Amino acid sequence: MTIEVKDVMGRVAIAVLEDASFAEIVGAMKRFAVGAVTVIDTDRRPVGVVSEEDLLLKETDTVRHSASIFESRHQRLEHHKAAGVKAEQLMTTPAITITPGASVRDAARLMHDKRVKQLPVIDPVTGRIIGTLHQRDVLRVFTRPAADLMADITALLPNREAFAIEVDQGIVTLGGRVERNSQAVALVKSIHGVEGVVDVVSELTFDKEDLIVVPPLL
Repeated sequence: MTIEVKDVMGRVAIAVLEDASFAEIVGAMKRFAVGAVTVIDTDRRPVGVVSEEDLLLKETDTVRHSASIFESRHQRLEHHKAAGVKAEQLMTTPAITITPGASVRDAARLMHDKRVKQLPVIDPVTGRIIGTLHQRDVLRVFTRPAADLMADITALLPNREAFAIEVDQGIVTLGGRVERNSQAVALVKSIHGVEGVVDVVSELTFDKEDLIVVPPLL
């Protein structure tokens, strides 16, 4: 069973309008105990994100009121943010979003690739924000009951009676015998893909080696 964003997301849209003040942004972060807030337009569509790092530029950027022709684009952007007082001036764009029908695995990959800790969840039709997905929400898949994991794993096996399966705190131990080594590798890979599986310990044996091992280049 694929767990989707809508199954774990928070239903509260943690967001501020583009004209929100610095103090209002800090207040929203404190109220919801988050490190970033989504910036939305008047139609509730995400246009950017303000993070704690963006706000800290107010303290760390000591030359925000001066400019140099030798500055990089990134430095100019940081100076602009440091001088900002409203969300539209402080935010990082574009907003990185996710839809409720996306898999939690895809959401986790997006968070990792973009180095963000939360994602605004948007309606796929209107583009309006409808919730927020946090890292802690994604990690909830690793608390799935062992019985649920067992059911998903069993559905992947060609013959349940031919395998011994143990699930302990998300770690799956798989024993049994298959015809070819490639089958064993494929089974382990597919079980790794089950939502909530932390690791797979393979105790599978096989009758025929059909994988070519390429020696390392010297």
